[in-house]
Amino acid sequence: MANNLRRIWDADPDAAPKERQSFSDDVVGRFRSGRLVKMGGRETPEALNEWRVTTGDPVVAAKISERMGGTVEEWDTEKEDNLQVLTDAPTVRIIIDPDGVDASFKQFVPGAGLTHHCDGFEYLSPDEDRGTACGCPSLIAERKLAADKQRGPKPSVDITFRLEEATELGRFRFNSGSWKLVEALGPLFAELDNYPGQAVRASLTIENVSYVPQKGPRAGQTISYNKPVVKVFGAYAEAADDLPAAA
Repeated sequence: MANNLRRIWDADPDAAPKERQSFSDDVVGRFRSGRLVKMGGRETPEALNEWRVTTGDPVVAAKISERMGGTVEEWDTEKEDNLQVLTDAPTVRIIIDPDGVDASFKQFVPGAGLTHHCDGFEYLSPDEDRGTACGCPSLIAERKLAADKQRGPKPSVDITFRLEEATELGRFRFNSGSWKLVEALGPLFAELDNYPGQAVRASLTIENVSYVPQKGPRAGQTISYNKPVVKVFGAYAEAADDLPAAA
């Protein structure tokens, strides 16, 4: 099914930038840009400047550590990816297969699970609601406000990929709820459309952004945040002979 999130800018063209969730059996690990740390008896989200990779396969973990730095260690989780590597790498070179980028809007409610799943226009699940209007605001700013007040869904962007220098390891997954990544999806999909049915060579980066607002309650203060950035370099097949040999 075509990814209807491409239509998001049709509803709010003024917000357009000028410039699957699919846990398949061959997904061997996840790239994460943050973690939870205990502070004062509570778990607090912490943004990371370098990639954190989790997996349940010690061979995969060892290879990640070898190529991206960091030490393999166990972490507290009830899921299968009980090994993590806090790498030294803010950027990783990847290969995105066709349909490797999937995006939708989701809202989870404690005790009820997934209560809203749409593409910004129509419900994607449950099956009985699929294809009916979801009722989300057309303006991106209004969607953000509703999500902040827990009255609407947040973005869920999935990128499934292989490592350019270690394709034999299998596929990894990165999931993000970043509104900045949503804003970049239009240009990203446009680039991917230049290579229909082909895998592409790309990079996935944790990019730090800092700025000093001139107005508002935080005027004069330095504001800093991280955002995920995907850059496409071209079709994978075109440069396959130039890729480093897999170890």
